[in-house]
Amino acid sequence: MTSSSPLDFEQPIAELDGLIAELKQLAQDPAADAEARGRGMDITAEIAKVEALRQNKLRQIFRNLTPWNEVQIARHTDRPYTLDYIRLLFTDFMELHGDRINSDDPAIVGGLAYFEGRPVVVLGHQKGRDLKERQYRNFGSPRPAGFRKALRLMKLAEKFRRPLIVFVDTPAAEANLRAEEDGVSRAIAVNLFEMSTLRTPIVVAVIGEGGSGGALALALGDRTVMLEHAIYSVIPPESCAAILFNDRSRAPEAAVALKLTAQDALSLGLVDEVLPEPLGGAHRDNAATASTLGAAISTQLAALCGIGIDALVVRRYERFRRMGQWDDPSAVDSLVKVP
Repeated sequence: MTSSSPLDFEQPIAELDGLIAELKQLAQDPAADAEARGRGMDITAEIAKVEALRQNKLRQIFRNLTPWNEVQIARHTDRPYTLDYIRLLFTDFMELHGDRINSDDPAIVGGLAYFEGRPVVVLGHQKGRDLKERQYRNFGSPRPAGFRKALRLMKLAEKFRRPLIVFVDTPAAEANLRAEEDGVSRAIAVNLFEMSTLRTPIVVAVIGEGGSGGALALALGDRTVMLEHAIYSVIPPESCAAILFNDRSRAPEAAVALKLTAQDALSLGLVDEVLPEPLGGAHRDNAATASTLGAAISTQLAALCGIGIDALVVRRYERFRRMGQWDDPSAVDSLVKVP
């Protein structure tokens, strides 16, 4: 599958895609095909050559991605979102709305569903395809009501003893005066507290951007899987560059320092498994990506559902306590100056 919105580093692939399309169009024209054969040119063979060149070029490019390239792929507008995975992996999905306090936040979607015949609760961040939907979904940045809605769904999972499956894909929580007035920081903190002791298995999948507290407020689970070209970061690279360098254009430099790639997250112990994507990224084959993701979720659920709930909660606590430990205490002293 070709990408309808090629990224800057994908331009050589886009040019080859255009050439392949032109050759295929010529092959469908009997007159043009006959003329080509008259000149000793086999259009079908040429298409095969260019397609082989395209695959080689694609492999070369994706073997040498920078962290900033990974950020671009994670944000790709054709990348499958939470509702795409719900459609491909779940049955009998019944979406639930509202935080039961004041509003419904479309940046968070979720409800009751069946996964491989098992009743579950599924929720996640949702971005938009076009400008109108992106504005409606607030570009995937949850407001306080979104976190409260997510918590309501988590509590339903606990009440009805259904495993909770979460898809993470947000640049960050909404960060403006209105969000602060509505209690966004507290909403995130409450979710973290409640998820830490939620008495049901939780599987988290980072499918695109795992940005800051907006991601973590839904991501405190028993197992976390992450797609190959997703990212997981304490802050978006542009915001990091603005704070550290007073220059948002240095975002690629910040992306390197943030160690936000899937392999970085795996090496740091933040995720349990990195899942391969189709060559060129998930946006090139939604169905294949969903199949890989579904198999991983199934495996993780099978393991978690065999653990007693009391032991599960203890293990979850211990899992997050292990994150960020220092082997060398002097390394902490070098970063934190004690008066």
